[in-house]
Amino acid sequence: MALEITDSNYKEILAEGKPVVIDFWAPWCGPCKMVGPIIDELAELYDGQVIIGKCDVDESSDLPAEYGIRNIPTVLFFKNGELVDKQVGSAPKSAFDEKIKKMLL
Repeated sequence: MALEITDSNYKEILAEGKPVVIDFWAPWCGPCKMVGPIIDELAELYDGQVIIGKCDVDESSDLPAEYGIRNIPTVLFFKNGELVDKQVGSAPKSAFDEKIKKMLL
């Protein structure tokens, strides 16, 4: 299961040094409901290697604002605390998996 990422914990998570994937979503968003289970599967698959979490944009507004999130779902990929890639909109599991594997190289 993906970690819950909020305005209050994201800085600590990014500072841990591991690659981080954040899915920006909302409960009312249809495409988010398609991406959500993929993110949960990847969180289990990469447990211990990559921190994978979800940020509910209705509950947290500072983090989405800091990264200019205007459309959801948007998935951001961080390496060494720096934004290295992103996926806007729904995509197949393989697309997310490929981006995570690139971060682990």
